[in-house]
Amino acid sequence: MRRDVDWVDRHLLAGADERACLRFDRLVTRTELRELVADRCEELAGAGLCAGGTVSLQLPPGLTYVVNLLAAWRLGAQVSLLDHRLTPFEAERAMSVIRPQLLVSSAEPRQHLLRGYTSVTAAITARDGDPAGTDHALLQLSSGSTGPSKVIGRTAEDLLTEIDRYRQLAGYPRPGERIVLLASMVHVLGLVGGLLYGLAADVSLVVPAFLTTKDILAAVEAGPEPATILGVRFHIDLLASVDEPPSLPRLARMIVGGEVVPPRTVRAFAVKYPDVPLGIMYGMTEVGVIATDLAGEHRPALAPVSGMALREESGQLLVARPRTPYVGAAAPGRWIDGWLCTRDAGTVDEETGLVTVTGRLDSQVSIAGLKVDLTDVEQTLVELPGVTEAVVLFDGGIEAFLAVADGHSADGIADELAGRLAAYKRPRRLHLLPKLPRTASGKVVRDLSVLRAAVEEAAVKAGA
Repeated sequence: MRRDVDWVDRHLLAGADERACLRFDRLVTRTELRELVADRCEELAGAGLCAGGTVSLQLPPGLTYVVNLLAAWRLGAQVSLLDHRLTPFEAERAMSVIRPQLLVSSAEPRQHLLRGYTSVTAAITARDGDPAGTDHALLQLSSGSTGPSKVIGRTAEDLLTEIDRYRQLAGYPRPGERIVLLASMVHVLGLVGGLLYGLAADVSLVVPAFLTTKDILAAVEAGPEPATILGVRFHIDLLASVDEPPSLPRLARMIVGGEVVPPRTVRAFAVKYPDVPLGIMYGMTEVGVIATDLAGEHRPALAPVSGMALREESGQLLVARPRTPYVGAAAPGRWIDGWLCTRDAGTVDEETGLVTVTGRLDSQVSIAGLKVDLTDVEQTLVELPGVTEAVVLFDGGIEAFLAVADGHSADGIADELAGRLAAYKRPRRLHLLPKLPRTASGKVVRDLSVLRAAVEEAAVKAGA
């Protein structure tokens, strides 16, 4: 299959030589970035990576991640992205599905979870993987609420089309401005809306040293150009928690995506930052950005971005796509006759075309801005020694109700789980029961009040 191996040079690395395009612990110019990418291309090619090859990146945000991503694409390889916070167990499970020929990962121990970026040395590991079977430049693994994990693929053309959609958004950063990036570069908002758009549109990308209010606000004030903060709902709450925010004349706007933002969160931000517009975007890994309201004109509704057609069916939002975004094993019912089922609840106004998203239809939740699939947590729990059944629910935090064999404790299960799930995915409460309550038809009960009542009843019996 034909691969465009020049798109990185033409769209992402081009530009004025001495213009600063990235800032982590220091400024990185276009010239330096091009040199670093060229050097890494030689190293990856020496390890066997070539056009049509496959590589997984499991690197923390930072210059090393950016250089390896661009170099692999520049060689014409298909890149799959793994969150650096995944445990070895989770990473191996993902790669058993994706089957990369190479893994590029950090040679250093894991860093602090609140680090905005990390300087690491990349280690290349050869694996018994397969060459690319599709023309996708990017693969990302997504766990659905039911069934096996799904591999999502996007071509170079898909990514460039999305970048153009960002260019057409009134209020999005323009050439010569800055994006202060809080969203993860591994996921679609931070990757395309932040990193790739910044490189393509000559918008400087700034990543704070730590994802704390002090470091975020310092990053905003670190340059004279107008700055836009790009993050998720969690970051709104974080910035709104400041007792007395300083004057921020360079902060032009904050934009968030990833989940529905409730009105109380919008109000809390407006109280602390009355002169800073709060923009909201809606998108998904399979498509990228879908609809936005960057100026607060339509809240809670959003306007579809250029070239994006949506409709509502039985309370679910559907997005028009010419081909399925899923790679490999089919995802039954997700892409039908040119329409992608988003699994998001919402409405589309027939007269204006405005979209209102009301929530998720499946089990995916957000923990501090990071997506967690409760079914994935549940399936991991039942694989642990002594756990016979599990129900995982979300009520402000993740709770797990477990049926366990005699001799197994909550502490022991938590220790086992720590080696299999990233910290943000782990339940904050483990409730152990001899058996889980069931309905009259024999199905495990998933009603939170019933399960909690069962826990209380078990505690009373244990104390009798």
